[in-house]
Amino acid sequence: MAAGVAMTVTAGAFAVPALAGTPGYGGGHGEGHRATQKAMEAAVNEDAPGVTAQAKDKHGTWNSAAGIGDLARQSPRGAHDRYRIGSTTKTFVSTVVLQLVAEGELSLDDTVGRWLPGVVEGHGHDGDRITVRQLLNHTSGIFNVTADEGFQDKVFSEKFLAHRFDTWTAEQEVAIAMRHEPDFDPGEGWNYSNTNYLLAGMIIEKVTGETYADEIRRRIIKPLGLHATKVPETDSSMPKPSSRAYTKLSDAPDAKNHDVTELNPSVAGASGGMISDAADLNRFYTALLRGKLLPKKQLAAMKTTVSEGEDSPDERYGLGLASRKTSCGTVVWGHGGDIHGSTSMSLASEDGRHALAANFNGPAGDWPAVLNAEFCGK
Repeated sequence: MAAGVAMTVTAGAFAVPALAGTPGYGGGHGEGHRATQKAMEAAVNEDAPGVTAQAKDKHGTWNSAAGIGDLARQSPRGAHDRYRIGSTTKTFVSTVVLQLVAEGELSLDDTVGRWLPGVVEGHGHDGDRITVRQLLNHTSGIFNVTADEGFQDKVFSEKFLAHRFDTWTAEQEVAIAMRHEPDFDPGEGWNYSNTNYLLAGMIIEKVTGETYADEIRRRIIKPLGLHATKVPETDSSMPKPSSRAYTKLSDAPDAKNHDVTELNPSVAGASGGMISDAADLNRFYTALLRGKLLPKKQLAAMKTTVSEGEDSPDERYGLGLASRKTSCGTVVWGHGGDIHGSTSMSLASEDGRHALAANFNGPAGDWPAVLNAEFCGK
């Protein structure tokens, strides 16, 4: 949730053995993904003990895992685990908004103030100057609620253990963001802000009369048959099969891993509260990129990107859909997600024919190595 689409390297010694899952295409032939399996095994560490993944390409489907799924029992990570997908939720939310645009229910050029009058105001924020498009591509300048010191103290420190089952509302979190000045004037920069998607979820509800969760279920989950995908809202439990989720909640040298598997996902809401598995995420992104969920015009709008900054020349962001360039020059599309004890990535080729979804049960291991291994074979 906090890191958004970042794919960073987390250094750390291997505190647990890299136990491979059962790789292979149904029949056990995973020769085409040896580099990916090797990268997965090398990426697990004391902070993120296990990883699960699925890849789909012209040869078929490959499911695998590496490392530990439950530190207490020392059981391996499962190749078919469900997990919290964090900010990957944003692509689902953006898809619903763009479907509503295609149906003529709203416009990307509508202002936030039109749909949510009086909500984005204070300390320089002005919803009448911010468009729906700017929410979806993070060019609104709206302050990111997860950067608020009070929010961080309660949610990203060890105090979270006493607040993990608290219920949060989008209105509550937006109000926290409004206590701060904007990061920049609308359209004058780029900054990843979870507040943008909390507002997008609120707009979906205003337009449809239904919650963003109900609209995702009706428009995406049910039509695609995503049986492992869930918008849990305030349900703190994890469906099976799944592994345990770990995070340290502190930068102290002697900080210990905490099991944070159960938590109230309303803290992330429309910005990152969903649950899924690698198979469902590959199905979703494949359908999206092949035009099964959006008309051509709206898919083109989703893929119209802006730079994420001079320091990230190969990283661009569209409307809830990011593009990344691999080490061999291949451009892939998708999103990453980070929430307590769970870090995910879901990426696919532009035609959707080659896809990879993976998850660490802790802060990210070496994502770039796994990504490049799958799409570049090294």
